[in-house]
Amino acid sequence: MSTISLRLPDSLHDRVRELAEKESISINQLITLALAEKVSALMTEEYLGKRARRGDRKQFERAMLKIADIEPEERDRV
Repeated sequence: MSTISLRLPDSLHDRVRELAEKESISINQLITLALAEKVSALMTEEYLGKRARRGDRKQFERAMLKIADIEPEERDRV
């Protein structure tokens, strides 16, 4: 495990302290969870971007032609 020194504005530190107390966790745990959540979101965005670049519009349209042209069931209507 690594240690990191972090400088926070007082207002943010106060808010983090309040949230950690409210969640009954340490400030360290709250910051670790928040950072993990952000890293996960960025990695997901990168992954989806790569997948989107591999997409092929013509292949998509050919696949869509295979779908039956019927009305959705009542429970599936928006």
